[in-house]
Parts: sequence; structure tokens; C-alpha cells
Amino acid sequence: VLAPTRLRKRIAVVGAGPAGLACAVSAAERGHAVTLFDAAEETGGQLNVARRVPGKEEFDETVRYFRVQLAEHGVDVRLGKPVTAADLPEDAYDEVVLATGVTPRVPAIPGVDHPSVVGYLDVLRDQAPVGRRVAVIGAGGIGFDVAAHLTDSGDGASLDAGTYFRHWGVDTTYATPGGLREAERPATPRTVHLIQRKTGKVGAGLGKTTGWIHRTELRHRGVTTVAGATYDRIDDEGLHLTVDGEQRVLAVDTVVLCAGQEPRRDLYEELLAAGRAPHLIGGADVAAELDAKRAIKQGTELAATL
Repeated sequence: VLAPTRLRKRIAVVGAGPAGLACAVSAAERGHAVTLFDAAEETGGQLNVARRVPGKEEFDETVRYFRVQLAEHGVDVRLGKPVTAADLPEDAYDEVVLATGVTPRVPAIPGVDHPSVVGYLDVLRDQAPVGRRVAVIGAGGIGFDVAAHLTDSGDGASLDAGTYFRHWGVDTTYATPGGLREAERPATPRTVHLIQRKTGKVGAGLGKTTGWIHRTELRHRGVTTVAGATYDRIDDEGLHLTVDGEQRVLAVDTVVLCAGQEPRRDLYEELLAAGRAPHLIGGADVAAELDAKRAIKQGTELAATL
């Protein structure tokens, strides 16, 4: 439990993703007057993207929790309008916290503007149409999430234990030796190639205790992985690669960019130029592999110091 503040401040938090939500709720809980801004029409930020990935539906509850807490602690929530420095006058706010998140990185690949190319936000957030043959550029956590989303059979295995056990060949009646049975794997709706520039193991940066299951699941779904790739170009034929000195073409309908993120700091630079000293948290601070736990922790810790 955070200690109550002895000096009530007027705090503006810009960005209603996990870092901004945690900071706004925690600061309000301490007794500060908090205004939370976001250009989107709803709170949640990247949580609203993550919760559409099969197996990450628990983020529904994270978003619900924060929405309840915002109301419970009287946070003034202002949505649906981009925020500029003019919206944050010095005489209106004692502290400004920027949790403005990230913007997807667009790699410098010839043909990256081809009509077949979409970003991960287009796929996960905006439900952009995706063909049956897909190349995913970038094999970090988001690349794995996109591959899982695109190859999901839609039978709700992540929400139904019986379906999940059938997929993995688990006999819960123990009528078979070792409680194992023939796995029942549904057909996947797409052929997906997951590609990375690095030469190491694909998915090496995933969680130590959970990475193996993500890699195994995608292997069961027929996802092929390519490491050490150089992206030559994208055109009507598909994605042209060079791997181990050999040129190849992946004849795909859609190329999904999951090539990392850049911190979104436009407003931060604008405020600095005006002589202000805003706080920076979440993806706007460090745009490395997105991590909701880290963002929530950082937002809460900042609120404890305000």
C-alpha cells in the first residue's frame, strides 16, 4: 500500500497504457489530483493489443481492473484527442508524466511500402485482412504473438482446458499409459514463416520458463523459422531473402512487420524545449521488448515519489 501524500499535487499523465494507468491510479490513490489523457477512445494502450493474442486473454482483466480503479479513485480521464504542450499549461499541473508508448519501427527494406505489407498493429488491433501465406519479419515476442494469432484455429484452446488437453495429447482420465494419447491438432488457417536477422535460435529472447512452449506450439502449427536472414526486397513475387549466401523467395500474400519499436517522445521533446521537466515512463522511456509487468512497476514506483 502506498503512503498517502502530504502535499496534494495536480498531476497530468499522458498515455493510458500499462505504465500510465499504473501511475495514474497509484498517484490518485495517494491523494493527488490526477488527469489521464490518451489519444485513443479507450484506456488500455498496448494491453488492448496484447489481449487479442490467444493465450493472453487474462489482460482483459488487467484492463478491467484499471478502469474500475480509475473511477474508484476519481481520476479525470480525457480520451480521444492527441495531447500537445498547450494542453498541459504549467499553471494547471504541478507534474507531467509521459507514458506515450512506442511507435512500430519500419525497417529499411526496398518495397516495404508494397501493398502486401502491414504492421503488427494493423493485424492485432485493426484486424487488417491477411492472406493465407504470410511472412512475419521479426521473431521477438511480438513476432511470436502475431504468428500465434494468425495460425490460431479459433477453437478457444487457451480458454478451454478440455480443448487444450486434446491439442497436447493429455489423457485426463489416465486410461492410457502415462496419461498420454494421440494429440488432436486442428488444421491451421495459414502458412506462416517467422524470420529474424540474428543468426541465433529463433525465440531465444522469450521467457526462460515459457519460451519453449511458444516455440513448440508454433512448430506444431507448421510455422517455419528462418534465422540469419538479410531482407533484400518485397515485390509482387513475395519476400526476397538471402540466407547463408543463398538467395530465396518466399511467395507470400502478406508480409507483417514486427521489427521492434521506437519510443514516442514528440511531446517529451516539445515540453523540454519549453523549459519543462516531464517524467518519462513505459515504452516512451525504454522501447525494448514490450513488458507490461515492467511498465506497471515503473509507473507505480514513480507515483510513489511524486
